[in-house]
Amino acid sequence: MPDFRQLPLPEQVAQLIVVRASGQLFDRQIRYPQWEPPAAILRHWLSDLNVGGVILLGGSATEVACRTQQLQSWARLPLAIAADIEEGVGQRFPGATWFPPPMAIAAIARRDLPHACALCEQMGATTAREALALGIHWILGPVADVNNNPDNPVINVRAFGEAAATVTSLVAAFIRGAQQYPVLTCAKHFPGHGDTAVDSHLTLPTVTAGPERLAQVELPPFQSAIAAGVDSIMSAHLLVPAWDAECPATVSPAVLTEQLRRQLGFTGLAVTDALIMGAIADIAPPEELPVLALEAGADILLMPADPVAAIAAVCRAVESGRIARDRLYCSLERLWHAKQRILTGASLEPATDLTAELARPEAVAAARAIDAAAMQFGGSLPASLPPGTRNLVIVDDLLNSPFLDRHVPAIAFPEQLGCNLHLLPRHQLADCRDRLCDGTPTFLQLFARGNPFRGAAGLDRTTRTILQTLIASGTLQAIAVYGSPYLLDWLHPHLPPELPWTFTYGQTPDAQEIAIARLCPSAGEKMSGSPDTTTAVFL
Repeated sequence: MPDFRQLPLPEQVAQLIVVRASGQLFDRQIRYPQWEPPAAILRHWLSDLNVGGVILLGGSATEVACRTQQLQSWARLPLAIAADIEEGVGQRFPGATWFPPPMAIAAIARRDLPHACALCEQMGATTAREALALGIHWILGPVADVNNNPDNPVINVRAFGEAAATVTSLVAAFIRGAQQYPVLTCAKHFPGHGDTAVDSHLTLPTVTAGPERLAQVELPPFQSAIAAGVDSIMSAHLLVPAWDAECPATVSPAVLTEQLRRQLGFTGLAVTDALIMGAIADIAPPEELPVLALEAGADILLMPADPVAAIAAVCRAVESGRIARDRLYCSLERLWHAKQRILTGASLEPATDLTAELARPEAVAAARAIDAAAMQFGGSLPASLPPGTRNLVIVDDLLNSPFLDRHVPAIAFPEQLGCNLHLLPRHQLADCRDRLCDGTPTFLQLFARGNPFRGAAGLDRTTRTILQTLIASGTLQAIAVYGSPYLLDWLHPHLPPELPWTFTYGQTPDAQEIAIARLCPSAGEKMSGSPDTTTAVFL
């Protein structure tokens, strides 16, 4: 790679920008056009502007392998290609291994921390190996937040638990596993997004903890990540009055320079969270946010609203002396060092035989082991689902449920027992209240977890009332909960002692199979050789 000082100033700045792109090859496949540019624009950014990184979302594993080749061919300098793959590569790119959420490993850690750390290390290694197979070299994980607020709508099960000591151990284990391969890791979201009750994708959260509490709870996982050699740390879009009462962490020198650099001694890449998020949308004009972030101590500018405007604004700040060239060079040196680590350790090309690299038996077995070991169950097992039972499947978002299809166990297993499928998004529960409480025997399956842009983690009052009515009706035959342990905590006091139930942190087909096999062992036995005759009723 050439000396970055030989690049024109706009290209130096562009190297510090990471843009988002669809993982699929064709413009007509783009799902989020407000964030994912068409091919012509993306190619212009990489080829002409010399943008330094891309974050990918969407597309199957095979598509992404083609996409990373395409992107590298467009770039004038090697790209840092990143992905939010906190739960394994399969979380974003079907075909690869999809692990349960990190909080599932925390549940295992409560009983056996060394075993949990071993599983977490295997998760990190598998994620790194499979990412490299697709041409992805930057894992935007692990999550180092301590989810000590049950109402947290955006961290939730993405965290390695609610106890700082557990999160600290598991974050280090994930990094150790990933470091077996030449990838970059990223601890997020500094200085800790766990003790919040609003989603920073939508609005600005505030962490009210004082310095002592921050030091005891929020910071230890990041200190552990630094000690383990994490390559980058992502800032959180939140206000931390104990350190800075005016500026969110992403644009706060008190947070990124004083605390992260000087107090914690971090020398790697400081990365902003996405600069298009609602939490900082009102802080300054979009083109000013990248300048403020660099002034605060950030190195990498993730997803500015307009990369061209961002480059121009930072160039003006450098040319006017507002940002010193030496300050810019510090960030470029850190980026160059990270890219050199990638280049010397691995090829930028994806694997030639993806079937040999993705979803290996040992990786799938590890994911299933986590699901099984973290599963909870109770009541009088096994459950009995008489023919004609309503299989009521409730999901957060009917249009965005990658874990559901007609062949998955949550749908297919009950169907083989003669159950009738009723698929319902949670927001329509109130409209279907009378039909749900009509006396029909019901197998209830709830898919719910904290996710970005949802705005809330738990069940609203209407939903809770309907579920209470359904439980009190005496028609429930069994309940399976997938995702949020906080939903299970709410359900427990309302369940009759004999009612069979299971809970898994995972929502994947493997998690469904493990949960339903525990509830109804005969369901899986009936699957072999059975025709696919599932008919869905959308209430």
